[in-house]
Amino acid sequence: MNLPNKLTTLRVLMIPFFVVFMLVPITGEWDKWIALTLFILASLTDMLDGQIARKYNLVTTFGKFMDPLADKLLVCSALICLVDKERIPSWIVILIIAREFIISGFRLVASDKGVVIAASYWGKFKTVSHMLMIGLMICNLEALHWVTDIVMWIALILTVVSLADYLIKNKEVIK
Repeated sequence: MNLPNKLTTLRVLMIPFFVVFMLVPITGEWDKWIALTLFILASLTDMLDGQIARKYNLVTTFGKFMDPLADKLLVCSALICLVDKERIPSWIVILIIAREFIISGFRLVASDKGVVIAASYWGKFKTVSHMLMIGLMICNLEALHWVTDIVMWIALILTVVSLADYLIKNKEVIK
């Protein structure tokens, strides 16, 4: 269990605590700030574990499997909590989650054929936009409502564009 794998495991372990602070009234106004802090920390572990694994050649099968899974669990948990809080329309969350399932299935088929599909820049931009959108929605600050809406639409557009990019660039995989 190397450091990147420990960070990935930590991210997974943080998710239930994040969900509790999102959905269960514990400390009143502080709940959202604790949830936001947990979300930011978990998101940073996502960035950090990959960088450390590549820099120090610590890439493992566990990491290849668990890192994307942990990322999807964090984002999907946050989006579902935000639907519950009525801060994001459910149809947008359905599109975002559907994209994640499609890409995961696509990667599974590709790996079965010996093809590795690396993350594209569109996928990275999508991830950053999702993290920013989720963070803004957790804060739920009225003064930033219009910024949150703009970021949500950007995140949705990047979700669709990154999906199209993956499918177009790797269409041979499904032939």
